[in-house]
Amino acid sequence: MSSHEVTLDLKRGERIGLDEAILCQGKTVDQLAEILARGREASHPLLLTRLSAAQLEGLPAHDRDSLDYEPVSRTAYFGKPKAEAGSSRIAVVAAGTSDAHATREIRRTLSFHGIPSTLIADVGVAGLWRLLARIDEIKHHKVVIVVAGMDAALPTVVGGLFGGVLIGVPTSTGYGVSQGGTTALHAMLASCSPGVLVTNIDNGYGAACAAMRVLHVLDR
Repeated sequence: MSSHEVTLDLKRGERIGLDEAILCQGKTVDQLAEILARGREASHPLLLTRLSAAQLEGLPAHDRDSLDYEPVSRTAYFGKPKAEAGSSRIAVVAAGTSDAHATREIRRTLSFHGIPSTLIADVGVAGLWRLLARIDEIKHHKVVIVVAGMDAALPTVVGGLFGGVLIGVPTSTGYGVSQGGTTALHAMLASCSPGVLVTNIDNGYGAACAAMRVLHVLDR
């Protein structure tokens, strides 16, 4: 593979406070191996997203051994991530355990950047008492990321109870008219709770980055 196919953005953290991340989906194993080689040469940690098990298995042994891989989120850490510091200011609220792929991608992204988070899982509105039992805990955070599929009503409900920054992540969880997350996306975009921000379907990484941008502003 010619080396001009890979150009890492090693100064991204200095510019915007978010380090380089590698979207593995659509990349060949050879391209991924080259990316890891470049990261190794620069002694620069990397966050890999959407890394499939097949891609991982196709990498040379020394590359596989250098990765901290989490299969549900399909994320991997190359090199040592930043140590988590301080109290949690971000809550990740998940409607159901079936949304774990996005939920874990969010928390792995935050952890890579040294940002602690609080997981509040399986509090979907089909059993509203579960959310109400933890709403006081949710209110202690500056940013709440709400992950939901199917009818995706949870962000609207949380948005009516929580006054901080709220980011909705529609997931592809569901079947039939859920249409791979399209229904959840439209429901969040049409939310009657004012000020609900929405990412693309299953974009846990993007939601985590948005939350970190908010914290950067708060810390100025």
